[in-house]
Amino acid sequence: MAAPGLRLGALRLFEMPAVLERLSRSNSTSQAFAEVLRLPKQQLRKLLYPLQEVERFLAPHGRQDLHLRTFDPSPEDLARADNVFTATERNRIDYVSSAVCIDHAPDLPRPEVCFIGRSNAGKSSLIKALFSLAPEVEVRVSKKPGHTKKMNFFKVGKHFTVVDMKGYGYRAPEDFVDMVETYLKERRGRARNVKRTFLLVDSVVGIQKTDNIAIEMCEEFALPYVIVLTKIDRSSKGHPLKQVLLIQKFVNTKTQGYFPQLFPVSAVTFSGIHLLRCFIASVTGNLD
Repeated sequence: MAAPGLRLGALRLFEMPAVLERLSRSNSTSQAFAEVLRLPKQQLRKLLYPLQEVERFLAPHGRQDLHLRTFDPSPEDLARADNVFTATERNRIDYVSSAVCIDHAPDLPRPEVCFIGRSNAGKSSLIKALFSLAPEVEVRVSKKPGHTKKMNFFKVGKHFTVVDMKGYGYRAPEDFVDMVETYLKERRGRARNVKRTFLLVDSVVGIQKTDNIAIEMCEEFALPYVIVLTKIDRSSKGHPLKQVLLIQKFVNTKTQGYFPQLFPVSAVTFSGIHLLRCFIASVTGNLD
C-alpha cells in the first residue's frame, strides 16, 4: 500500500463515475460509502485524502533521507476497509474489557493497534469516529482531560483489537509510563501483537514535551508508529500546514525512521477517518 505520493488515489477521484459504477456492481460496498463517493470532488478530496492539499510541501526534491512514506489506497480499498469497521451479525464489533495494568489485559489472539496521546488530544473522540459504523459500541468521551484511567480494549470482528490507552500529560495517571512501557514491550514481544502504535497530536498545539515520552518509547523498542494530527477542524486556515511542516522537521531530525505519513483527522467532520480505517485494515492484514 505504500506509494511515492498521494497523487494516485487523488487522481482516481477524477474517475469517480467509473469508480462508482465498479463499486455499485460490488455487493461488498456499503450504501453509506456509496453516498460518500457522490459528494462534490473538492469536498470528497478533503474528506478522503486530507493530506493531499499539503503534499507538495512534504517531500522536497533531492531529499532522499526524508523519513516519509505515503499511504495511497484506492476508493475500492477505502470501501473494503469501511466494511471491516461495519458491525454485522458476522462481524461483531464490541467493547471487550478494561485493565488498570498489563496483568489484567485480555489475552486476545488477534493483532492489535494501540492509540496513545496527551490527555485531551482527542483519543476517545477519534476511536468513537472510527467505530461510527458500529453505533452500538459505547466509547465514552469526556470534556475533562485525563478521563481515560484504564486501557480499554475493543474487538473488531475476528480481524484485530483496538486499544485505547491512558492519556499522559495534564492529569495523567502517575503510572502512565510504567504501564504503557510494559504494555508496548510485552505485547510487541509476544507474538508481535501490536502492529502499529498511533500517537495522537492535537493540531491546535502541536508536539509537546510530554509527547517525547511516547516517541522515545516507540523509538527505543523499534516499534512502528504513526502520528495522527487531530482536531484539524478547529485549526485556523494555514495552521494545519504549519503543524505538518513542524512535525515533518521533528521526525526528520529526531527520529530513526519508523514513521510513515501523517494522518490529519477530524472526529467532527470525519476528514481523514476513512483513510485511517484503511491504514489500520492494511497493517493488520485485512486488505490482502
